[in-house]
Amino acid sequence: MRSLLILALLPAAAHAQVARAAEPSAAPAAQLAPAAPAAQEPRALGTAVPEQTPAKKPATPPADAAQAAPSDDPDAATQGAPPAEPDAPAAQASDAPTSDAASGDPLQGEAIEDPASQRLVSGAPLYNPNVAVHVVQKKRFADAGKHELALFPAVVQVNGKYTTHAGSAAQYIYHLQENLALQLSGQYHWRTAETAFVDELRDKAAASGLAASSLLLKWGATAGVEVTPFYGKFAFYDGILGQFSLVLSGGAGIGSTEVLLRPEVDREVDGGTVHDPARYADTGQRFLGTVGGGFRVQLGKRFALRLEARDLVYTARVDRVNGCNLADITTMSEANRNGTDFGSLQLSGSCKREEFDGTQSGTDKNLREDLPLAQDLIAEPSSDVLNVVSFYAGFSILF
Repeated sequence: MRSLLILALLPAAAHAQVARAAEPSAAPAAQLAPAAPAAQEPRALGTAVPEQTPAKKPATPPADAAQAAPSDDPDAATQGAPPAEPDAPAAQASDAPTSDAASGDPLQGEAIEDPASQRLVSGAPLYNPNVAVHVVQKKRFADAGKHELALFPAVVQVNGKYTTHAGSAAQYIYHLQENLALQLSGQYHWRTAETAFVDELRDKAAASGLAASSLLLKWGATAGVEVTPFYGKFAFYDGILGQFSLVLSGGAGIGSTEVLLRPEVDREVDGGTVHDPARYADTGQRFLGTVGGGFRVQLGKRFALRLEARDLVYTARVDRVNGCNLADITTMSEANRNGTDFGSLQLSGSCKREEFDGTQSGTDKNLREDLPLAQDLIAEPSSDVLNVVSFYAGFSILF
């Protein structure tokens, strides 16, 4: 009789346990039901509205909890119903910002091994190979307080119409600041001559220009300033880094001039040919101005290359030849016709009478024959201003 009673109560006990196991999952389901909005009562104007605290979004119960309810195994039903709290982070994760796919990132889905490579530098992403980052940096080697010694082995005139010059120059620069320096320059023209155009006029038309148009600059020395408006850097084959700068210079000084007194000629003497070299006469020293500009390319810390163009400006008035003025030349010309010795003549203190007396060195050419040529040069003085524009190529050392 007792065994029959136990068998009759077993189905009822199992049904009660299943009902108790389903109660925890039913509570969250009831919490998920949205509350009906309360009817808003009309308020009078000016009535303060109490601040409402936004309600938390209820967690969504997992689908496994509903499926675990009809199970006949009480333990299985209990294990299949997770607590409500762990579901809250999952619900909040749905409110996270949109992924890269939604923002339109061209590199969406690509794994980046180093998170630091995603940093933005000046607004440019380093991980994007199509974006170049341009950075302005200071000069690699500072110039302020440094000395620079420049040598220009080749100085060639580029505007020669009546004259041609070729020589060498040297320059000392002291850099007061990064963009300002003081300079001392000196140059010597080891070749000065009139152009082929002037020779052709002399040979074919027996004419020559004024002395002012063919005045030659023998040497010059100037002092001035050098400024550097801007600078930059460049890479050569990604292996050599160079630093270049634009330099502008200006200065003033003194220069020595000369003029061609007699061109070189070949003359026939006793059935032979005698070559008479060209003869130049000193026309004195005069004011010299210079302006120029170019590029300086610094390679390393000590050496630099310089390419510049400069214009040397000087007055071309010729009123003395070998220190002798027009009165001195006239006096010697008259003494030459009378056969008088030049030593007894009253001449100016700067006149070099020996330049018009005797014979030319290495030849039998009488120097007194140059007196009429010198007189023609200073008979019509001119006040022209000449420009010798030359190209300078050289290198410098910084220390």
